[in-house]
Amino acid sequence: MDIFYSIVNFFVRGGAFMYPILLVAAVGAAIAIERYVTLTRIGAKNRASWARVEPALLRGEFDRAREMTSKDETVIARLLSIGLALQGTVRRRDDVEKAMEESMMESIPLLQKRTHYLATFANLATLLGLLGTVSGLIHAFAAVATVNPAEKANLLSASISEAMNCTAFGLVTAVPLLFLHALLQTKTTELIDGIETASVKFLNAMANRAHARVSHLELAKAS
Repeated sequence: MDIFYSIVNFFVRGGAFMYPILLVAAVGAAIAIERYVTLTRIGAKNRASWARVEPALLRGEFDRAREMTSKDETVIARLLSIGLALQGTVRRRDDVEKAMEESMMESIPLLQKRTHYLATFANLATLLGLLGTVSGLIHAFAAVATVNPAEKANLLSASISEAMNCTAFGLVTAVPLLFLHALLQTKTTELIDGIETASVKFLNAMANRAHARVSHLELAKAS
């Protein structure tokens, strides 16, 4: 209980700017939790989907892969379904690659959304803390201007200590938000890299199948 009262006392003594910093911390925490859960879930589903489809692609069973991806709503399955839809009708690899890149351009912003707010909130918390401290110091100096000279030192010292609480709270809020921003950016980058890797593997499998078909035809003609 002593810790709880100390925290409450620290918050109350920080002044009015503690409340907007608390709001920034709450919103930032909500975004971080939502993004972490969402990205973790997307990553797990993508890995499971790729594990099912990859063997069929490596064996050149594109019809089977097409059937599996058509029933899957994951990001990687939607990307592969576009490539598989064009695989039987378009001969050029570049055309399939461009169509898949277009799909990726639509999917990547969905993975990155709201994460950048965390860096903004971290800066905002720091600035609000400094603003609260400056405001507290202004009030402190205005208050000591009218008191007994013997009491000025003690009153000014106490006022400055209270004003610094706002800066401390702003930094305590900003540091975790910056860490969470970096963590979520790393997870997002890993997801995007995984999707790009799957795309390249699919294109290589398609190219290998086409090459094998050409070689088979050449052998048939030669015989």
